[in-house]
Amino acid sequence: MSSKRPSSSKPESDSASRVSGELKSPSGTAQPLAAGLYIVATPIGNLRDITLRALDVLAGVDLVLAEDTRVARRLLTHHGIRAKLSPYHDHNGARRRPELIAALEAGQRLALISDAGTPLVSDPGWKLAHEVIEAGFEVIPIPGPSAALAGLVSSGLPSDRFMFCGFLSPKAGSRRKTLREVAEVPGTLIFYESAQRLAASLQDMSDILGADRGVAVARELTKLFEETRRGRLAELAEQYQTEPAPKGEIVVLIGPPPPSETNQEDLDSHLLEALKHHPVKQAANSVAETFNLPKREVYQRALSLKDHASKPTTG
Repeated sequence: MSSKRPSSSKPESDSASRVSGELKSPSGTAQPLAAGLYIVATPIGNLRDITLRALDVLAGVDLVLAEDTRVARRLLTHHGIRAKLSPYHDHNGARRRPELIAALEAGQRLALISDAGTPLVSDPGWKLAHEVIEAGFEVIPIPGPSAALAGLVSSGLPSDRFMFCGFLSPKAGSRRKTLREVAEVPGTLIFYESAQRLAASLQDMSDILGADRGVAVARELTKLFEETRRGRLAELAEQYQTEPAPKGEIVVLIGPPPPSETNQEDLDSHLLEALKHHPVKQAANSVAETFNLPKREVYQRALSLKDHASKPTTG
């Protein structure tokens, strides 16, 4: 998720000691940096939210591909890294990819970064990664910050199952169509949204996903004016309708739909079939996930069904 205004902090004290073309191993010894495409996550706001490994890679590659070289230069300069930068984005990607594959064929080491966060997440970099793999070269992830995950862990919503939905369409009809498609997904939904469209999107979410669904709106994560509002969709939709559009980058997270009424006969049928192939606990867990029901309740029902089936019949 892009961020044009990363917060400042003092440079890392060890950045000047980084050696070009080498990468520190877990033991601290320098290792040659292998050829390939490195997908490097960068801070979503606070410049200190970058890993030591990411800094080593950015200092060691032959070329850093950046969504916006001006944003990338500020980050690299802050950490004392002098790297060769080259633009890679939606508008030049098709033209650049063949020459980048050729660079890999020549044994070069490339790093791909976005303006902020993890590349390929709502980002054109996935096409490059796909073609690099198709050409037989390595794609190496250097994990780190992600606005989607930062929003998820601060939301208070269930995090055991979630779906990243990216940016919704700016067109109301397409936006509502997408929301209808994901309405019954049994997990937390994660969206990126612009400040100008937030109020309209929240109202559509309330209308289509359900006014009582839990929601969190996370704004300016890791930055000075970080804020997370939590509540019900109808409540937050009304709040943002009556306020000026907020500033900054926004992640909207919607809690799972409420459990639907389950037909007991249908549940028992699934359990009996699962019990033919799996132990009781495994069968119960599988069926509980299918019906989005508490595992303990389904387990007790599975025990009852298995016990009943094992009793000899009299006649």
